[in-house]
Amino acid sequence: MIVGTVVRGVAPAVRARVGTVVLVAAGVIALDVLLPPLVLSVFRAPWTFFMFNPWLKRLPAYVASSKPWSEKLDFLSRVALFWFSADGPYGAPEWGFAVDTMDVARFVLTGLLIGVYVALWRERRATTRSGVGLGAPGAIGAGVSVLGLSTGPCSVVGCGAPVLPVVGLVFAGLSSTTLALLSQLSRVSAVAVVVALVAAIAWLGWDAAQRRAGSTGAGRAGARGDAGRV
Repeated sequence: MIVGTVVRGVAPAVRARVGTVVLVAAGVIALDVLLPPLVLSVFRAPWTFFMFNPWLKRLPAYVASSKPWSEKLDFLSRVALFWFSADGPYGAPEWGFAVDTMDVARFVLTGLLIGVYVALWRERRATTRSGVGLGAPGAIGAGVSVLGLSTGPCSVVGCGAPVLPVVGLVFAGLSSTTLALLSQLSRVSAVAVVVALVAAIAWLGWDAAQRRAGSTGAGRAGARGDAGRV
């Protein structure tokens, strides 16, 4: 019943503001892809190389091959789609930022969740007298989403760790223990962002459904009163 109430609150807001959801999601995805190399270019070295994975040309043949589907799905979930890198002084890359299939899935999921959150927040701002009240769950979700965007995990090359927040690459010479800790924290932060956004969307959706039901009930009561007076 609670899930149904949330859906009844979320669906109208999304339908009414599809453009908002799409624009916000696109902006978040672009930020996820471009912000890490921009930060690294400023604090480490300007990027000098960008490339889509040449192997992607062989993707249709690989999918049609006789390899087991479990092996295909495992490989396709880890394959790098494109990457940025900066040349180092001794031939090795100064830094690298690669985006794989799971990264893209995370970017899209986070972008859509934030887009839905913004649509619900705008609806609540338009229908409440205060105009800006988000409620505690919404405020927490917004704050954590910003934190997640700035410190979320990214796949990297040439840095000694398979997954690391960009902030870890900004500072050269970190110990392996520190890199491992940052890697683990980045994974936890990614999960925390999704959980916080889902919780905020659920609360705002439930609130929107309750307010819509209340206004509908008041309208019906008013109509019955008018009919009785007639």
